[in-house]
Amino acid sequence: MITGLIIGTAFIAVYVGLQRSPEPRHLPIAVVGEKLTSTARAGFGDAVAVTPVSNAEAGDALVRNGDAVAVLDAAAPGTLTLDYAGASGLSESGAARQLVAGLARQAGVRVQENDIVPLATYDSRGLSAFYVVFGVTLSSFVLAQGLTAATAKVRLRHRLYAMGGFAVAIGVVAATVAGPVYGSLTAPFPLLALALSLLSAASAFTTKALGAWLGPAGIALAVLTLTTIGNATSGATIGVDLLPGWAQEISAKLPPGAAVRAVNNFGYFNGSHTLAPLAVLATWFLGGLGLVLLRQRIAQRRTLIAKVGQ
Repeated sequence: MITGLIIGTAFIAVYVGLQRSPEPRHLPIAVVGEKLTSTARAGFGDAVAVTPVSNAEAGDALVRNGDAVAVLDAAAPGTLTLDYAGASGLSESGAARQLVAGLARQAGVRVQENDIVPLATYDSRGLSAFYVVFGVTLSSFVLAQGLTAATAKVRLRHRLYAMGGFAVAIGVVAATVAGPVYGSLTAPFPLLALALSLLSAASAFTTKALGAWLGPAGIALAVLTLTTIGNATSGATIGVDLLPGWAQEISAKLPPGAAVRAVNNFGYFNGSHTLAPLAVLATWFLGGLGLVLLRQRIAQRRTLIAKVGQ
């Protein structure tokens, strides 16, 4: 009962708490020209991390590679041009558009907007990555929890084989449904399946390791870390640059956040910056596997010592 209350309270507190009043913090926006850059820095303050660029083409390149949410230019008199990435998420692109609209009102000019990296047609709210990542994480956790409870009946190598095989299977199934079938995620199928398979392995083997070392408390810790905090701070529902500081710090370091970045970068931003999230997923997977094997070795050694002592 206590564990359930803690998990339920944490789930509600984190998810609802992050939705209350998200404010941009160092939102990356490229700005063309020295004069407009100075104006933007003064007008946006800490809400925006302004990156000066020499021309709109250079800014567009940053946006298409995911290094900036938008690029702001004043090419025509009385008009600000905002090229933004809708694929960055409605919260981030919406925040950029609102900030620029406020700046334009102060200057008495109008804004011309262009979505140069739009969301997929069948992902109009930009939430497909969140639901796919959440589903893969949850199913992998459930599998690992069940196998942890079946320790006395199923040999360790069979449990490890099951989790590894499941990771490949759920990765392929999830990528097929969200990709070719529904057309909601635009990442190339092999890369999408790879990212989701690594997510499943990271989630399952981490859960198994925590359960092996800490027992029921480890399973509860896995719920809090992976399915609650990990998914809430992944940046899929609320853009990373609108999260509070503590959430920004851990977002990319947890499996769900790393998976969301890999899926979106493969699908929308030319595959840029994908090595880091894939490395995070692989680290969680290998770390979990290593801890499970270490726990088994310690248990075997203790059993051997006990037999010798008898």
